[in-house]
Amino acid sequence: MELELRHFKIICAIAEAGSITRAAATLGLAQPALTAQLHRIERALGGPLFERDRRGARPTPLGELVLSRARLLLPAVSGLREEAARLANSAARPGDTPTRLRLGSATGPVLGGLVHQLTAAYPDLQVTPHVSWSSEDLAAMVAEGRVDYTLVGVCGDAPPPARPGLTWRTLATDPVFVLLSDQHPFADSDAVELADLADVHWGATPGDGCFADCFAAACARAGFTPRTLYETDVVSCIDLVESGDAVVLCQPMFRRMPGIVAVPIAGNPLRWRNLVGWHPESPTAAFSDQLIKLASAAYLDIIARSPRYTAFLERFPTFGVERYEQAV
Repeated sequence: MELELRHFKIICAIAEAGSITRAAATLGLAQPALTAQLHRIERALGGPLFERDRRGARPTPLGELVLSRARLLLPAVSGLREEAARLANSAARPGDTPTRLRLGSATGPVLGGLVHQLTAAYPDLQVTPHVSWSSEDLAAMVAEGRVDYTLVGVCGDAPPPARPGLTWRTLATDPVFVLLSDQHPFADSDAVELADLADVHWGATPGDGCFADCFAAACARAGFTPRTLYETDVVSCIDLVESGDAVVLCQPMFRRMPGIVAVPIAGNPLRWRNLVGWHPESPTAAFSDQLIKLASAAYLDIIARSPRYTAFLERFPTFGVERYEQAV
């Protein structure tokens, strides 16, 4: 049997998990299938790689040798793939206006507006969007050269997704509003106290950051523990609000719909930073200033269509779009 990269990934996964069973769960394999694969790898290498008993799996001296090589090999191959993808996936030379642009985006209102701004400014530009709820996945796509830029959000002062080598700029900082039925007692309020919603169920779109923890901490400061936080897609969140089953945490630019309103939370206890990320060595990196400028314009257009958020920003000018000169 010829050894392949996947075999070295298996060896590392078993060593990190400390057992065949836990490694199988991590890799999404059945335990017997992983055991059979390990036996084939051991035969190819000439001896056992792990001592296995009821306490788990520990590397043998041969296993330690193979692991030391695998831990050098796998990152090197991953880095090669990332660099190759960044070059192969763009026909433009560094500094050129790109002929195509691949945009990643988490859930949020800006992507459509940015696509409009890009295609209006550059009619021949081919824009391809990629959407994911996971900011970490989107950052990985940028690092691996599968998208050129990504729009993600992070809670408060949380750092960007932990992918080394990427450049991040803040596009805007927003408060978190609550989405209510227009029949709700607080629907016409200038702001609603978080404590006044202590007995409701909650909804939000999913994410992989610290937002749920920050929300729980804000509720604790307001004197209560939230009953439930349903993490689901936008359409289901709207259904929950319309049915009166939940109050949904939302971005303030949420476009008003019949029967639904977005209301500020008194004291603005939760903030959301919208970021643009890219790899500084990608062929499209020189386009970053223009992309941020167009993303800012898209954001301002969205705010202009939200009278409630426009009025809010007049009272709280520290929120909203970053000045473009500061962002670049």
